[in-house]
Amino acid sequence: MRSRSKYALLCLMVLMLFAGACRKEVVAPPPATPPPAPPAPARPTVTLQASQTFIQRGDGVTLSWSSTNATELTLAPEVGRVSPEGSTRVTPADSMTYTITAAGPGGTADMSVRITVAAPPPPPPPPAPKATIEELFRTNVLDAFFDYDKFDIRPDGRDALARTAEFLRAHPQIRVVIEGHCDERGSTEYNLGLGERRAQTVRQFLISLGVSADRMDTVSLGKERPFCTQSSEDCWQQNRRGHFVMAR
Repeated sequence: MRSRSKYALLCLMVLMLFAGACRKEVVAPPPATPPPAPPAPARPTVTLQASQTFIQRGDGVTLSWSSTNATELTLAPEVGRVSPEGSTRVTPADSMTYTITAAGPGGTADMSVRITVAAPPPPPPPPAPKATIEELFRTNVLDAFFDYDKFDIRPDGRDALARTAEFLRAHPQIRVVIEGHCDERGSTEYNLGLGERRAQTVRQFLISLGVSADRMDTVSLGKERPFCTQSSEDCWQQNRRGHFVMAR
């Protein structure tokens, strides 16, 4: 009876061993694959252009821009928020750098353009004041010089009086007094007569060149009012002349 019980127990253990060996092993399923991460937002891009980058003060310039992936654009200085694409007209008083900044979910981007403003050229100098009629008279009315004890017109005197006649014809409102002068040699009476002949010779020469006679008077000063007071030939030559004075 005891042997039969041991035998039964042994059979049970063998059956349990075979049952365990024949049981199918269960494999755990693999973990689920996570869904892919959403793509990162695209980074904004922006461009900025100027119709010209060098202008004169007071001129205007057009700024143009475009952008991608931006939700907000700001153009500085002075302009402020702008649309994603557009243009605007600016008139900077001085050289200035304009910068546009684009912002979006992917970050920021910016671009700049510099406008150089040239200072205006300095104003031209005021015109020179016009010469007075007295200044023109002194420049264009030339005396005629004479040889010693002579009253005929020399070649250099003809040239001087031709220029004088041209000026007087161009300014018919001017009247003149022709003074006859002599050097210190000779008597007072003689030189007064010689001075008168010199003044009259000059007057007649100008009449021949088209200057009206009623615009010219004559006077002889002889040696009484010299232009030079030294006793030398150079000085005497300065005193032998027909001299012009503008009549008042």
